[in-house]
Amino acid sequence: MPLKDWLAALLVIVIWGVNFVVIKVGLNDVPPLLLGGLRFSLVAFPAIFFVKRPTVGWRALMLYAFTISFAQFIFLFTAIYIGMPAGLSSLVMQSQAFFTVLIAAMFLGERVRRHNVIGIAVAVLGLVLIGWGATPGSVPILGFVLTLCSALCWAVGNIIIKGFGKVDMVALVVWGALIPPIPFFVLSWFVEGPAQIHYALVNISVLGIGAVFYLAFISTNVGFTLWGRLLSKHPVSKIAPLSLLIPVIGLVSSWLMLGEHMTLLQWVSGAIVVVGLAMNIFGMKLLPRLARR
Repeated sequence: MPLKDWLAALLVIVIWGVNFVVIKVGLNDVPPLLLGGLRFSLVAFPAIFFVKRPTVGWRALMLYAFTISFAQFIFLFTAIYIGMPAGLSSLVMQSQAFFTVLIAAMFLGERVRRHNVIGIAVAVLGLVLIGWGATPGSVPILGFVLTLCSALCWAVGNIIIKGFGKVDMVALVVWGALIPPIPFFVLSWFVEGPAQIHYALVNISVLGIGAVFYLAFISTNVGFTLWGRLLSKHPVSKIAPLSLLIPVIGLVSSWLMLGEHMTLLQWVSGAIVVVGLAMNIFGMKLLPRLARR
């Protein structure tokens, strides 16, 4: 990949790594369904009046919006709201990389090479060890399952984006955000109730407002636009595993900002993830050099 694409990928990794801390902060003031509605309302408006609709059909746009924008975050926000740690959420979400590569191989015919398999296996080992190093009893089972569901929705969304080919990602993100607020707000009204909605909006703190704006403009507008462009230009098997670095940022930021504990095993395991990622990305270049030696 060109240097500018590597830098774009690094920026997305940092944005989405810190994103889990921001979600936790936002959920302190706003319940999950309402938070989702507010987030995507700000993404869509007023930008939708100035951005031309992307060159994809309404059916495809709705499918993208349902997977990437609605389903992914209804699961993730709810998981964190019921007690899933922010740092561990950033870790479990990266199972999307494996879901994405598998789905791409099954439906797009993308070849998974030996170094991809080895690199992902090493990274999975690191991810498992990070989870194993978590404080016992700190992870709700339902929260873990919901986070896995969120990761699967993200993976399906990645494949949908890949199928679009060349598309204006700014337009796709903005117009894709037009649809989710409706189900988010409807569900919030019936599940969370008008009293909780009113209380959250009246008593939201400066940090809560900042969290909503970060989720809308930084995490969504910047993050998904750059990520989608990378997916459209490069093989899924090369881009998706980059997200394995997100839990490293997520664990460190949650430790620094939320006081979530990281054990020595988790630090070492994070390094193993990076090694697996390097093998997956650079394997084709490294293997011939190792063979010559």
